Amino acid sequence: MTLLEIILAILVIVVIVIAIYFFFKGKIGKISLTRPVESRIDEYLDRRFESMVTEWALVRTPAVNRFKAQNEPVLGKNEAKVSELQGFEREINNTLSRMEDRLDILEQEIIKTN
Repeated sequence: MTLLEIILAILVIVVIVIAIYFFFKGKIGKISLTRPVESRIDEYLDRRFESMVTEWALVRTPAVNRFKAQNEPVLGKNEAKVSELQGFEREINNTLSRMEDRLDILEQEIIKTN
């Protein structure tokens, strides 16, 4: 092998290692491989939003407390509704699967009688 071939092989290996590193690093958290920069910025802002608002004094504390007091009950009710709907969804899925099982049994009985 010539020196150029060795350098080229090392370069290819380095590129592959970097690609694998970023592929697996992108799987952690909410980082998307299709939008790596935007998703990293989104994740950073999600983690640091509250401290940034406090640090930059964007909103006064009484306004934040008033907002929380007004909206937390509504959010609690919505969360209760969502959990109720999820329970209903589980019930419906169980009912549908039982009905499908019954339908399969009926189809098998029809096949046997013919």
